[in-house]
Amino acid sequence: MNLSHYLRLAVVGLTLASCGQGGPPTASKPGKYSSTTGIEYNTEKGMAVANFKSVPEGPGLIFIEGGRTVLGSQSEDVTMTHDNIERTVTIASFYMDEAEVANIHWLEYLHFIRTDSAEEFYRSALPDTTVWARDLSFNDPYVTYYLRYPGFRYFPVVGVSWLQADDYCTWRTAQVNQRLASEGDEESGPKKKGGLFSRKKKGDAADAGAEGTASNGGDAKTNISIENGNVLPNYRLPTEAEWEYAAQALVGTQEVGNENQEEKRIYPWDGKTTRNAYGKTQGQFLANFKRGRGDYAGIAGSLNDGAMITEYIYSYPPNDYGLYNMAGNVNEWVQDVYRPLSYQDVEDLNPFRRNGVADPAEKYDKKNYQSLIDDHVRVYKGGSWRDVAYWLSPGTRRFMAEDSSTATIGFRCAMINAGSNK
Repeated sequence: MNLSHYLRLAVVGLTLASCGQGGPPTASKPGKYSSTTGIEYNTEKGMAVANFKSVPEGPGLIFIEGGRTVLGSQSEDVTMTHDNIERTVTIASFYMDEAEVANIHWLEYLHFIRTDSAEEFYRSALPDTTVWARDLSFNDPYVTYYLRYPGFRYFPVVGVSWLQADDYCTWRTAQVNQRLASEGDEESGPKKKGGLFSRKKKGDAADAGAEGTASNGGDAKTNISIENGNVLPNYRLPTEAEWEYAAQALVGTQEVGNENQEEKRIYPWDGKTTRNAYGKTQGQFLANFKRGRGDYAGIAGSLNDGAMITEYIYSYPPNDYGLYNMAGNVNEWVQDVYRPLSYQDVEDLNPFRRNGVADPAEKYDKKNYQSLIDDHVRVYKGGSWRDVAYWLSPGTRRFMAEDSSTATIGFRCAMINAGSNK
């Protein structure tokens, strides 16, 4: 065996050792050399591999562990729509806002877009406050005060269309990522020089350019890119399946080590009623809804849910995922286009109904007013302060035009769980 052969073996040995320090390579510890070619990363000829610890959780989000579940209505189909028949699916883990987007959050949105967007777009983002106006009700004060009066700051924003909610998600993504890139990851503790989102010294891995791209020449500024891992995935509206899964919160009924789902829920809590069955708050209502004709909150001195209209977004106990008001308060927009046969047509992994796929809009005679369905109607779920208990069940679903809004529909955001199945 000649000297050159020994040298090659030595190089390979050093390469494998550097790649395998502490075990096989991982996303946060990829090693100094490629585990398949032995070529050194972050050199003139090697690929740029950025420093990466983990992308921090986005503000306001709760982790929702995914898994197998049975979607569909758990209560009698009193509307006779048959549009959410039970089926078994798997939902990947994701993140969801712990509470509904509130008035103060929307006012923050308006504040920022007024400073850096066209006046036309700013006006298009204004909620329709006239959704409170009713010809035979004196709701006039809500038209003026509900959105902007400080007392309503943490009440859910309403009068927002699906299109407006979708724009908000885009803006929120940009704002959060800009803050993370400029300020560093505040959730990981005190700021440090050279942190994940701070400026890097010349020659650091993050300066070398995004993975699979050419070097950026050692620019001292952080490269904001997907490949560098210094941005969060997009905030977005949850899919209908994600929303329904998160509302079920069956993780709270599951026994450790038991793979069978032995218990179901009509509502996002245990039991067959809308009252708390346990503890000091036994008998209290668990959601903000309309108990019956003309009964929005009960009688003075003995109120049931205590809310005549919407309520504080952190009112009522959260479900077993830690999510507030997944039943009642306001309905919530989800991503999906509405079709009555979605349960038949969608996949069984991360199901989602999008435009232009199967069951085309041409089959629905909207032109002659025989149907309300087309590619611009979106699903909303959850029940509201003005709905009876039937609509609090996660499996129930309704739809409305994506450019319409009411005083009973709000929304919350979601985000994928990137780079992990847990």
